[in-house]
Amino acid sequence: MAPPIPIQVAPRDPREDAIARLRQAPAEHAEAVLALYEILQGMQDGGVLELLRGLAGSSGKVTEIVVDAAKAPPVTRGLRNALAILRTLGEMDPELFDAFALALPTALAQAKKEATNPPSLWTILREFRSPDMRRGLVFVNSLLKTWGQDFFRKARPDTKE
Repeated sequence: MAPPIPIQVAPRDPREDAIARLRQAPAEHAEAVLALYEILQGMQDGGVLELLRGLAGSSGKVTEIVVDAAKAPPVTRGLRNALAILRTLGEMDPELFDAFALALPTALAQAKKEATNPPSLWTILREFRSPDMRRGLVFVNSLLKTWGQDFFRKARPDTKE
């Protein structure tokens, strides 16, 4: 058997490869580099870079302020309320919510129009003849009834239905 031929591979320096790629990058990505320079200049002109530099220098103090603000009872209640709203929206059928969302601007426009010249009592009573009005009332009544039962139960836990 013949002896193996020794191969001497020169060790490669990964930094040399990175430096070579870095030298070629401006030519290969000239448009992107110019766009980045424009973004940076806009941030400098707007004071954003100065703000970021200040935040980076005082990150501990900023974190402390944010944590203290988040501990405040109104913020805690607000976050809990937001989560309750999100949970409620998650329970709703998207088609029903979509119909409600589409009806809201029309209802607000109608209310705004009638705000300057409110309808008479007779006009309001005639509205009760409309099937759509009665459907809406069933929804509102159901909502108020359910909310009232739950509210009353929590207000006076000793009562039974």
